[in-house]
Amino acid sequence: MIDIGKLYCSGSSTGDGLRYGTEATVDAHGNLPHKRVELASQRRPIVVWNVTRTCNLNCVHCYTDSHNKKYDELTTDQGLKLIDDLAAFSIPSLLFSGGEPLMRKDIFTLIERASNRNIRPVLSTNGTLIDRDKAHAIKDAGIVYVGISLDGMEDVNDRFRGMDGAFKKAMKGFEHCIAVGQRVGLRLTLTRRNFEDLHRIFDFIEKEGINRACFYHLVYSGRGGNLFADDLTYLQQRQALDIIIERTDDFFRRGLDINILTVDNHVDGVYLYRKLLQKDEQKANQVKDLLTWNGGGAYSTGVGIANIDFVGNVHPDQFWQDYTFGNVLERNFADIWMDETDPLMKGLKHKAEYIKGRCRVCQYKAMCNGSMRVRAYRVFGDPWAPDPQCYLTDEEIGLTDETITELKSNGEYFEMPAELKK
Repeated sequence: MIDIGKLYCSGSSTGDGLRYGTEATVDAHGNLPHKRVELASQRRPIVVWNVTRTCNLNCVHCYTDSHNKKYDELTTDQGLKLIDDLAAFSIPSLLFSGGEPLMRKDIFTLIERASNRNIRPVLSTNGTLIDRDKAHAIKDAGIVYVGISLDGMEDVNDRFRGMDGAFKKAMKGFEHCIAVGQRVGLRLTLTRRNFEDLHRIFDFIEKEGINRACFYHLVYSGRGGNLFADDLTYLQQRQALDIIIERTDDFFRRGLDINILTVDNHVDGVYLYRKLLQKDEQKANQVKDLLTWNGGGAYSTGVGIANIDFVGNVHPDQFWQDYTFGNVLERNFADIWMDETDPLMKGLKHKAEYIKGRCRVCQYKAMCNGSMRVRAYRVFGDPWAPDPQCYLTDEEIGLTDETITELKSNGEYFEMPAELKK
């Protein structure tokens, strides 16, 4: 996650400790009295648990290819044992996802167990099933944050989600959470379907009093695996970041407490840093320090983020459902997660030693660390190839003609997708 408000506007949020190892934030004078709480490479992962594959919607980009039908999933007892196992490993947070997690009848029993085991429970939902009673139950169970997914304004969202009225139902769910005092925010995936609506989305965020929104970059997986059909071009990604930064900065200048983040493309942090260099070099270098400590995001696959699916298989992250390290019914999660005999796990935990091509020679390698390995695998068939969604030019990352020649001679030159260059 790239916290635009913290990095560009000197704000703060509850996730600073996980993302930047800080307990304090940039002050009004641009100073950083932050405290490193641990090495980023040693942190326990945030775990995304897909508690069910069943879902009441039919979203275009669903990474689990979920439908409204019954699938196999861990039983209640198995789920409770898993949570105890995760607590013993001292994970900081457990994100209950799906499918649609609220379609699981024992969901609140599982959430309460996590909360009672000192794990921060977070709920990722489409919001359409949250009435007033459900909102109370969510809060009472101990959920610290609810992320409700939207994919644009009403007409765009409903087409994307495969249900007429999905937008209105999701917003009702949001209102019910607010009414009971539950912390809640929006999650949106950036695609060509909603790119033109970004300013309207920010107007909506302000008008509705939404105080947190996360903009996700598309990851090629599940029903979102049609590679470039919905993905933004490099120019559109830059334009989208310009809008996100501009509108977030406007919120802060007007004293509005609205937390805006981007997710699943660590190059956003580098792009933000380069923009800051043009206006405040000292502050830009402080941001560089935070991004370098983070080494490619608190949600770095194989280090800061993990995934457990409906039947207990452990994956590098939620978008890598086709690669499994082991199953929690057979081995403890900690044993699976710390086992570097698996070549992919070893590589993810020592990514800087493995990434290839323009990522390996990039002058910002320490700040981004190659971003999303799953996208590289989907496009190039090599998890250590460059992330095809890196929208920085060769010149911006310090790539010279001589370096390109060297990469070609080493068999490390990967031609970035022509569809994204348009």
